[in-house]
Amino acid sequence: MTLSREFYRHGPDVRQGLPVSFVDVRQRFDFSSIRIGRWVTRPEQVRAAGLFYDALVDLMSILQCPEPLISLRGTLSLQYGIGGRPGVAAHYQPSMRCFSLAKNAGPGSIAHEWFHALDHYLGATAFDDAPSGMFASKAWLSEATPVVHPLNDDLYACFRSIMLDEDGKSPSPLFQVSARVDKAMKQVYYSQPEELCARAFEAFIQDAAITNNFLVSGTKATTEAQQGLYPVGKQRERINRAFQHYFNRLGSALNSEIRRNAC
Repeated sequence: MTLSREFYRHGPDVRQGLPVSFVDVRQRFDFSSIRIGRWVTRPEQVRAAGLFYDALVDLMSILQCPEPLISLRGTLSLQYGIGGRPGVAAHYQPSMRCFSLAKNAGPGSIAHEWFHALDHYLGATAFDDAPSGMFASKAWLSEATPVVHPLNDDLYACFRSIMLDEDGKSPSPLFQVSARVDKAMKQVYYSQPEELCARAFEAFIQDAAITNNFLVSGTKATTEAQQGLYPVGKQRERINRAFQHYFNRLGSALNSEIRRNAC
């Protein structure tokens, strides 16, 4: 997937025909920093900035949350066309609190990597005794001590819908398929809680009324989807409802906080 191709998007005109730069992206969402690779040409930067801007505004609209969530209160950094890994289109670096997209292969991965960043951020706020740097999803599965708060209860409900079956007693269909694929490939990757949850979040975003395949793609028609590595059927519906409830509550809380601070 390269920036020379067109990306399908169906949603409001968030730029109203005006050009944007990565400076605009950083200023609107308050990213800690944005770094662009030296091999990204000026025309590529201009186009990429517009695509990122649209994708992040679309993500904000789908989640019904304000800008501070997108940058995780200004703690998250973004890299484009820099720090890539062979064969990896995009990745999140916990030590730097930074998500990186490759210049020629990263589009469509934003939702996945952003959720890794959120999952990592919440590990320190949703649990009392989780080891430093642990993802919230892994802390939940490891039965770390939860921080009592209604929003955290909603977050745990998301994890439960992803990793456990409808009765909450056995591994979910998504986990079972992921574990089988990992076993066949002699690895432990797809069944890791943080990867299960990031893929489930991708599916939730791709099912939204706003569609943007620079933000997310691949949860329905790819090889991974055909293998069952994304939620399907009733589990997908259950996960989507849990995410929708959580982000509605979170967005309401954050917007109320912004209004209070503005007074």
